Amino acid sequence: MKRRAMVLAVTALVAGMGAGRPSPTPTPTPSPTVTQSDGTLQILTYRGYAEYGGTSPKVNWVGSFEKETGCRIARLDVVQSAEEMADRADDRPYDVISAGPVLAGDLIERKQAQPIDPAKVTGFEDIDERFRDLMTVSGKVYGVPYLWAYDEFLYASDRVKGGGLEQVFASDRTALRDSAMTIADAAMAGGAKEPYELDTTDFGKAMALLERTKDRTYWSSPIDLVTGFATGKLDYAQATPYYRLLLQRAGNPVKTIATDRTTGWVDSWMLGAGVTDTTCAYRWLNWMTASGAQRDAAAWAGMAPANGKACKGRARLMCELYGAGDDKRLDRVLFAVRPPDGCRAEDGECTDYRLVWTDRWGKLTTK
Repeated sequence: MKRRAMVLAVTALVAGMGAGRPSPTPTPTPSPTVTQSDGTLQILTYRGYAEYGGTSPKVNWVGSFEKETGCRIARLDVVQSAEEMADRADDRPYDVISAGPVLAGDLIERKQAQPIDPAKVTGFEDIDERFRDLMTVSGKVYGVPYLWAYDEFLYASDRVKGGGLEQVFASDRTALRDSAMTIADAAMAGGAKEPYELDTTDFGKAMALLERTKDRTYWSSPIDLVTGFATGKLDYAQATPYYRLLLQRAGNPVKTIATDRTTGWVDSWMLGAGVTDTTCAYRWLNWMTASGAQRDAAAWAGMAPANGKACKGRARLMCELYGAGDDKRLDRVLFAVRPPDGCRAEDGECTDYRLVWTDRWGKLTTK
């Protein structure tokens, strides 16, 4: 009964704090001819990043955008995973997309995104320089950083004594994030200096570490993650500080394994290559760069805002959890780039992300 009560408590916390299961986001009805020149926008984003429902401005900041700017959201497509995001981006063109590092790299490489003029984005200088640099390619800015997070490794302190990453990757009672980018974490555990830019040797070592245990859990839903800890099925997990907080608030004794480095990512708003009249697109970028919008989104999504001025009120807890503005903490976070990006592998060419990383990850997780 105690375990069941803990599961229910964790589920309620996930739903209540935002990131686990935000309320459904209704999709606006497209007009017969949707074009950027008629003052409309077509948007692709993650659930919880741009809510368009309810009467409270805390969960309806898209409606407020329409009211205050005069631009209309003709299409708002929301997804819950990076894989869904990539599939949708391939299906149709969008005016603005909130892309993670892998998709951002793909959109730039395939010329499906156009450079952004930072001078047209009010508050762009308020965004941490380290995040802005991630979206700068050959001197051109391709995105406005929005939300960011990083992973840490948790352990159930009532069952195990902690240890290091060796124990995490050796245990079959470990839950890893179901993403090919997790290969970077395994590479880092194996001693790789540039975990996103792996030559064949370091890539092979990372995969060998992952393949040592056949029954490991790969999670995509946070409910699965927290339920695993609450029911005693998991001893270790890869998760963000936000999910650590959820577990601890539910009475689950989890702690963080101390590591010198960890992996992180930034999601940024990008401008579609086919947008000719960018008036409303820039109004959107300005809206989402402002501290108010980033404050609401960070609190809702369980991530940290890229704009440091958003670290007040509802977002203060997220900023404290992730160490926003704390250079000492952030210097140990290796923020993801699409592998390879200016490959610096010493022993040969970097392995290709789309052809090699995703293929091997698929084979690993479908066994």
